[in-house]
Amino acid sequence: MRTVLVTGPGGAGRTTVAAATALGGARRGQRVLLLTGDRALPDGWFAGEDGPVVRRVDSGAHFRAEILALQERAAPALGLLGATPLAGEELTELPGSDRFALLSALREAAAGEWDLLVADLPPLPDAVALLALPEQLRRYLRRLLPPERQAARALRPMLAQLAGVPMPAEWLYEAAARRDAELGAVQALIEDPATTVRLVAEPGPAAAEALRTARAGLALHRVAQEPVVANRVLPTTSPDPWLSAVAAQQQAHLKALGEAHHELPHLGRDPRTADDLALLEPPAAAPLPAPDRTVEDRRATDGVLVWHIPLPGATKAELGLVRRGDELVLTAGPFRRAVPLPSALRRCTVSGAALEDGVLRVRCTPDPDLWPRTR
Repeated sequence: MRTVLVTGPGGAGRTTVAAATALGGARRGQRVLLLTGDRALPDGWFAGEDGPVVRRVDSGAHFRAEILALQERAAPALGLLGATPLAGEELTELPGSDRFALLSALREAAAGEWDLLVADLPPLPDAVALLALPEQLRRYLRRLLPPERQAARALRPMLAQLAGVPMPAEWLYEAAARRDAELGAVQALIEDPATTVRLVAEPGPAAAEALRTARAGLALHRVAQEPVVANRVLPTTSPDPWLSAVAAQQQAHLKALGEAHHELPHLGRDPRTADDLALLEPPAAAPLPAPDRTVEDRRATDGVLVWHIPLPGATKAELGLVRRGDELVLTAGPFRRAVPLPSALRRCTVSGAALEDGVLRVRCTPDPDLWPRTR
């Protein structure tokens, strides 16, 4: 299954491009699923029989279902505390619950028999944070409820008596294992080689900054990107002086995007029909090549190993790194990730770092107490 995750700055037309991508695939005979949280898609977009299956993500319904299910599983403990159960009709959706609803919808879609999955993601930078969420949550679950501790289930009553404190209940470990499996399925979908992110932007100064930040975040989390889709591009041949001036400004911003971008025309109106939408389907594109993280051995000349981490779009002012055990906590603008160190670098100390040409070079000095000695 091929998966296209569509996002971009707010108002750039990402939902329109996602719908056009899904419609194009369906018209070519593919089994296509479009996931979107937009409840106001024009009726004329998918009026024919050759359109995609559209599944609207209802974050409110997902939130209520999750809370009620958690309440049911925890009923014995809540009863001991004298808690009053919550009814579904009194539950109101909390901020951030839309992310979990979309992750759940992606997991369900990954289990289906689709040729093409198109997901209309939230605007940047929330979309990058969403794509990083499965890995982050799995890391937290494994730290707080280590799976290997489940082997001591039979000893929990005795341990509770010896320690004088209650041990975690069975349902808590089962819930953690279930969540880990669900998040793992979504993480596998995001990391699949057939999954790409399609960035949509309307040419302009604000879009350029948003795309730069997004590229750094996507590179940090190693998510494959497609060439940028420049939306609502005005024709350069208009005789109207005002339109020609705006078109010239757009062309200047398009040059800043580089050669790796696709242009979609401004229709002069909002797309209302399937034929309008078909004019806005970006051409099929392979993901942009992203260099792998590599370790350069420079012990013979400088006495160090250098870890090369591609971070296009990152700036020195927004970059940070901290060594914690066998991980390097990297910060690029608003995004942060704990990256496991390669085995050779775990026996080193971080002695410096520099950002050059979009690549972070981390200098690591072998620790004499840990590094194998040579005769």
